[in-house]
Amino acid sequence: DNKSDTPKFLYRQFFLTPSATFPHQHNLEGQIGIVTGSNSGLGFEASRQLLSLRISRLILAVRDLPKGEEARRKLAHAAPWAIIDVWQLDLSSYASVQAFARRCDALPKLDFAILNAGILKVEMQVNKSTGHEEVLQVNYLSTALLAIVLLPILAKSSRVSKAGKLTIVGSETAEWAKFQERTSKPILAAFNEPRSFDLQDRYYTSKLLEEFFVSSLCQTVSRYKVVVNIANPGFCYGSGLHAEVTGALGLVFGIYKRMIGRSIAIGARTLVNAAVIQGEQSHGRYLSNCAMAPFALMIEEKSKEAGGTTLWSETMAEFSFADAERIVEWMRA
Repeated sequence: DNKSDTPKFLYRQFFLTPSATFPHQHNLEGQIGIVTGSNSGLGFEASRQLLSLRISRLILAVRDLPKGEEARRKLAHAAPWAIIDVWQLDLSSYASVQAFARRCDALPKLDFAILNAGILKVEMQVNKSTGHEEVLQVNYLSTALLAIVLLPILAKSSRVSKAGKLTIVGSETAEWAKFQERTSKPILAAFNEPRSFDLQDRYYTSKLLEEFFVSSLCQTVSRYKVVVNIANPGFCYGSGLHAEVTGALGLVFGIYKRMIGRSIAIGARTLVNAAVIQGEQSHGRYLSNCAMAPFALMIEEKSKEAGGTTLWSETMAEFSFADAERIVEWMRA
């Protein structure tokens, strides 16, 4: 099934509506969860829906603390019973990711985490602290590191209840990625080549790399310790992802999103479903419209496995300072 086929994409956008989750179906009382990028857009809406399910404690992980506090006030108004924390998380910084994980480790437990934060850049920028291109850094590298360092924290909760859940927010645009860098050696450094930067394809490729990561990670991580999946919310308007696209192009794109996009309220349903409804069978799987679906064709094809293996090796080497390989190996059954 080629997800990049335009008629099929439009059919999913217009005729498939993810089901909402209601408190009488799934009550989250007593649970603690995290949503990154939760001060606006899909992250904020997913947080609102989790609170409607009576979650006891919700951590809003945000880069901008004042905006996070504003989001907390809005959410708390409708959920006075819940503890809502605002914690800083800057995915441009590995140090921030590690500091955030240390705070999480002090929690009494952690039932699930939704890794939603992501960016789209109009112009190429290189991260000063890591030396990597910024979209690659935020959407792939720091998200992958955060996922790994959260695994043992989520697994601790699995000892006393069902397996913890880790959901990464993906996108079906991964199917449209060219990923020309896959033949480069090394792969990660190839993203720093200015001539290869294209604002749309860089975003698409960052989402494809997330799929490579989940597919590779779950070959080792036991579903009985932590269930890891990736959820596609669909093409949504109101997400704020394209805030940097301004001028005439921004106007045209805004109209396009409004005509074809689904609301963030609909899109966020898929994130909530993946994190709190889906079970062990969703481990290592791609979810779209609250149902399991194939990964991007480039990942499903056996001929592309070499690129994925190289990417995994480079990613683990990048995270050697965090002892990532040991953490992943500890997550075996």
